[in-house]
Amino acid sequence: MTQFKLRDYQIKAVQATLSHFRTSLTPAAIVLPTGAGKSLVIAELSRLAKGRVLCLAHVKELVEQNHSKFEMTGRKAGIFSAGLGEKCSSAQVTFASVQSLAPNLDKFSEKVSLLIIDECHRISDNTDTQYQQVIQHLQTMNPSIKILGLTATPFRLGSGWIYEQHYYGFVRSAETKFFKKCIYELPLRQMIKEGYLTKPILFDAAIAHYDFSKLEANSIANEETTNQEKSLNTLIGKYPRVTQAIVEQIIALSQDRQGIMIFASTVQHAQEITQYIENQDPDNEVKLVHGGTPLSQRDDIIQQFKAKSIKYLVNVSVLTTGFDAPHVDVIAILRPTQSISLFQQIVGRGLRLSDNKQDCLILDYANNGYDLFMPEIGEKKPTSDSIPVQVECPICEFANVFWGKVDNDGDIIEHFGRRCHGLVPNTLSRSTHLRQSFETGEVQCDYRFRFKVCPLCNEENDIAARHCQACEGRLIDPDDLLKKALNLKDSKVIRCAGMESSIKQSILSVRYFDEDGNDLKEHFDFSKKAALVRFNEYFARRLAQGTRPISFNHIDEVKPFLVFLPHPDFVIARKKGQFWKVTERLFDYEGPYRKANQLN
Repeated sequence: MTQFKLRDYQIKAVQATLSHFRTSLTPAAIVLPTGAGKSLVIAELSRLAKGRVLCLAHVKELVEQNHSKFEMTGRKAGIFSAGLGEKCSSAQVTFASVQSLAPNLDKFSEKVSLLIIDECHRISDNTDTQYQQVIQHLQTMNPSIKILGLTATPFRLGSGWIYEQHYYGFVRSAETKFFKKCIYELPLRQMIKEGYLTKPILFDAAIAHYDFSKLEANSIANEETTNQEKSLNTLIGKYPRVTQAIVEQIIALSQDRQGIMIFASTVQHAQEITQYIENQDPDNEVKLVHGGTPLSQRDDIIQQFKAKSIKYLVNVSVLTTGFDAPHVDVIAILRPTQSISLFQQIVGRGLRLSDNKQDCLILDYANNGYDLFMPEIGEKKPTSDSIPVQVECPICEFANVFWGKVDNDGDIIEHFGRRCHGLVPNTLSRSTHLRQSFETGEVQCDYRFRFKVCPLCNEENDIAARHCQACEGRLIDPDDLLKKALNLKDSKVIRCAGMESSIKQSILSVRYFDEDGNDLKEHFDFSKKAALVRFNEYFARRLAQGTRPISFNHIDEVKPFLVFLPHPDFVIARKKGQFWKVTERLFDYEGPYRKANQLN
């Protein structure tokens, strides 16, 4: 008899799991926001399972939490975790830490029917990791084992989405992933709207912020490198008064608050913050935890914080997961991140319900610029003013969400999407080489908003592709083209800032120009089919960034669109007699060479 009652969305998550594994053995993922009660979903699934169940987590706190929730069902379970002082491997349901289990796989020689992995975004594609070692061992014992992952952050910088397809009918990753499908997802907005989480208050702190935009994007993405910490310390060191002012404001805004969590950028930064708080609010306790804090000391600090003996808890990258202190009602973010999911997970530390808690104050001093309810885009934010925009595919009509820019009226100026994420029946795909869905027979829509064309078979490929996906021919590298052209005396390269077009009878003339007024010209004779085909390929296909592709049949049809024709990023020409002949037009360029009107 269960001693807890599942919420409606938890029931749906359980039902989605049962439905999936009745017809499929492919690993599946469930996405639930922080505070949604993953432990109860795990407990119910473990209770319903007929065979042996193993639940993995990466920290002892999650192992203990999941175990205690399961025992609320009235049944007993084993724990296999050195950190908790138990190593039981004989129970029908076992909760284990992956660090303790991986070196002791010989103790799990019996067949496991269900493997549940909490915080499953931590699974790497690297076959040498502890997670993969455990999975491979269990699959050897039972090739029909069912594997379910749960996470609040299904996207990782550097490796992308952790699953391939979403049950709503779209593609997350065209690459092979361990988890094949997300079978259930609950939006954070719905949790808050229905009263399952505390209302967040995003406070616009009208004081100076850190300018992390000067950091290399890759430095921010690489969360734990020494170089990143040095870069952050150097940058933060330029803003000593900013840090002091921020701490003063945090203290002022937190006078009537219960628990304040502060997320710092580096250990040095956290020590500075802690010192300021000690000096400016001596009546309240402040403690710091980071990766180097001894585990026993960290546990003691966390317990004191949960008991409200400590008001301020400063941390560096250690309390974003597996931490539950419901009384937290202020989250101060003084670190940069390029992941919307990580931002939401940090904020989620303060959204759990608690007595005498009306809301949670969110203070973002790093100018991360995320709306709390933003969807994860799955790409790095390309510019500081980029926001999620909805772009409909002109072929399958799927509503994609890409990074993009909008004007004051909210109209899309540009977007950075490459390929449609929609799933379509295989019969609707224009290509025959695409990888078919493992269950439904559907394929990812092959419409591309940005592309480069294979010179051998005319297939459209991703702008970063090196080989054609259709004929496997080698695609020309735009950087190689530019480098070669710049080194040839009879070549001319225009860093295209814009273009002008005019029509005279059946001839359409195009003038490309750069920032200094240098130009190149070419002409398209619409009375010739080859010229018409080339013009449609270069320009008509890319109208409105590929969202409104048109195929022109007559020059008169082009006139209304002249001002909307997209211009290339670079134009290359070769000397032919006394004139220059355009040989290459490079659209959607991404590489080391500076584009027009772009700062170095």
